[in-house]
Amino acid sequence: MAMKKLTIMEDAYDLLVENKLEHESFSQEIIRIFGSRQKKSIFDFFGILNEQEGEAIEQVLKTRRNFNRRMKKRKYS
Repeated sequence: MAMKKLTIMEDAYDLLVENKLEHESFSQEIIRIFGSRQKKSIFDFFGILNEQEGEAIEQVLKTRRNFNRRMKKRKYS
């Protein structure tokens, strides 16, 4: 496996040290943190909100959509 040397600021190094798990190398930590940032399916988010939260967000989106439509009509009228 190829190895690379990095130069990082001390505060970035301190963050790595702070968040590193016991018996984990810095390489393993970086892979743990950033390796899971793959594209997600919409189904990965299923159930993340309860019904009340979902309805509240839906209402905000509808209100915003209606506002944008009115503004667009004014602009082109």
